[in-house]
Amino acid sequence: MTEIDAATRTELEAAVFRRLVAHLQTRTDVQNIDLMNMAGFCRNCLSNWLKDAADERQLPMSKDDSREAVYGMPYSEWKRLHQSDATPEQQAAFTKAAAEPH
Repeated sequence: MTEIDAATRTELEAAVFRRLVAHLQTRTDVQNIDLMNMAGFCRNCLSNWLKDAADERQLPMSKDDSREAVYGMPYSEWKRLHQSDATPEQQAAFTKAAAEPH
């Protein structure tokens, strides 16, 4: 890969993050537990990482703010509109994945 200066790399990474968030906002059919089971992270992880980055820079951002940035709406509203109860199969896969060493 060609050498990319730090500022351009940051711009590219930010663009990828925004695209990922926008994609997840349109894929409300994909539940967080499915993301966790398949990829080991979910929308909540992304929002936590966003808050962690803000905290590292001593920028004010609440957990609610970071979740709204990732979900595109207040988390409680997203849950009400899009979150379903985990199936026994999803829960079993989650439990199994959590027990495996990473």
